[in-house]
Amino acid sequence: METVGSWELWAGFSAIVIVMLAIDLFVVGGGKERLVSFKEAATWSLIWIAISLAFAGALWWYLDGSVGRQVANSKALEFVTGYLIEKALAVDNVFVWLMLFSFFAVPPELQKRVLLYGVLGAIIMRTIMIFAGAWLIAQFHWILYIFGAFLLITGVKMYWFADQKPDLENNKLVKWLRRHMNVSTEFDGQKFFTRKNGVRYATPLFLALVLVEVSDLIFAVDSIPAIFAITTDPFIVLTSNIFAILGLRAMYFLLAGVADRFSLLKYGLAIVLMFIGVKMLLIDVYKIPVGFSLAVVGLIIGASVWASLRKEAREKQLS
Repeated sequence: METVGSWELWAGFSAIVIVMLAIDLFVVGGGKERLVSFKEAATWSLIWIAISLAFAGALWWYLDGSVGRQVANSKALEFVTGYLIEKALAVDNVFVWLMLFSFFAVPPELQKRVLLYGVLGAIIMRTIMIFAGAWLIAQFHWILYIFGAFLLITGVKMYWFADQKPDLENNKLVKWLRRHMNVSTEFDGQKFFTRKNGVRYATPLFLALVLVEVSDLIFAVDSIPAIFAITTDPFIVLTSNIFAILGLRAMYFLLAGVADRFSLLKYGLAIVLMFIGVKMLLIDVYKIPVGFSLAVVGLIIGASVWASLRKEAREKQLS
């Protein structure tokens, strides 16, 4: 696998991730039972984005001095493009989390604990899947066509069923868990398991956690092939993914109260997936420049956000 990831870059990236997770756990108070304010979520969202962009700048500086300006420009652009794509697709994940917490009636002050484990699980799953995907591409180039077709089909399905909400009441996994476990109907603080009359019960918080982890896996299957359309360098793929994930909790609490305002965003995300799928299918015919891909993705997301806000404004005028 060809990669710019020297041991210095891997060590630096690992150190940054460990420090960021430690701050999230012990400074921000990842496990404490409390409500996250909009101001706090906005502040930390800006901090995570700033750190990610600073990493892109540090990567460019390191590569510029070690392998040359051309490679530095290319890899830094790939990182930023991959980060934007992963960040945009993560918005759909946030919408699913909102639906899950609403279904299980998880109090806002308990949601942070579930998302903490959700983010940690996502980091582990994506790391494994990215290295597996990079190895497969290195061994079997034709698998890029499978990834491309998968993304195109997924984008079409997402567009077609954008307004359809899953029926969690009849979800097979939820039914299986309730059949094979004692499940309490009440919460017990932040506990995933509790005891009643000496019998161990799973709380609704545990069911929410399981569904969050499953949703992380499903979205990883969608989003990881998308970034392989931008670059097959495992260092760029992994770092852009992880930096996008690390800011997910803050983004969730930032969007939690305003998600309904972006009703058309899912259509934009679906079009992004279709565009990336086509880009991957054309990879041996015409290689769409990374800079152009970045501009297209930014334009689609920006247009869908603008259209959502315009739609909301029109609906308010008519009501």
